[in-house]
Amino acid sequence: MESKVSEGGLNVTLTIRLLMHGKVRRGCTFCCLHFSSISGARINISEGNCPERIVTITGPTDAIFKAFAMIAYKFEEDIINSMSNSTATSKPPVTLRLVVPASQCGSLIGKGGSKIKEIRESTGAQVQVAGDMLPNSTERAVTISGTPDAIIQCVKQICVVMLESPPKGATIPYRPKPASTPVIFAGGQVRADPLAASTANLSLLLQHQPLPVSSPAQHPQLQFLAQVLPPISSPTIPPKK
Repeated sequence: MESKVSEGGLNVTLTIRLLMHGKVRRGCTFCCLHFSSISGARINISEGNCPERIVTITGPTDAIFKAFAMIAYKFEEDIINSMSNSTATSKPPVTLRLVVPASQCGSLIGKGGSKIKEIRESTGAQVQVAGDMLPNSTERAVTISGTPDAIIQCVKQICVVMLESPPKGATIPYRPKPASTPVIFAGGQVRADPLAASTANLSLLLQHQPLPVSSPAQHPQLQFLAQVLPPISSPTIPPKK
């Protein structure tokens, strides 16, 4: 979260980053453009084929809060629509995740948790600050849950704290990495990196460790094929004349 205050402190420009899960559909991009034009804030979605995306919202405070309100109400609308075909009776809360420099989280929590308790009680929103930093960064996730109105009020109070306590030192921003398909290899180990999996398999072969062989009993499909297919006999090699 970055901030810039102009002379006199009358106009405050904020940059707030949101962490969202799932692929960003074309409709989501359209919504961001629509929200941006109405709120006056600049909204950008990070590129890449990642299970997580960073949504960056930049603009004056009024524009930021207006954009957050539109996003929160859109999330609530999506929740209501998803419940139309569900047996669930209670509506889950709207949940947003902010990405905040770890050096500012102490001010957000307060001494003995006093500040975060004050924000929870005054807004009605649930606020959780992650204990660990996001991978390869100096930022933490701050999860906010509640009604859209509660989330909006909570974001406003968090922004005030962030402006009063600027980040200390350089911030390494969190950048989501593309998801790789897990590879299961000999020994039952799982590696997400195909290159690492290939290297481990090669190591097993060099050490003359036999690869595990699945029996038909372990796989119903193999068991079925063993019943319906005739046995395969070894080919007979005629003697040399």
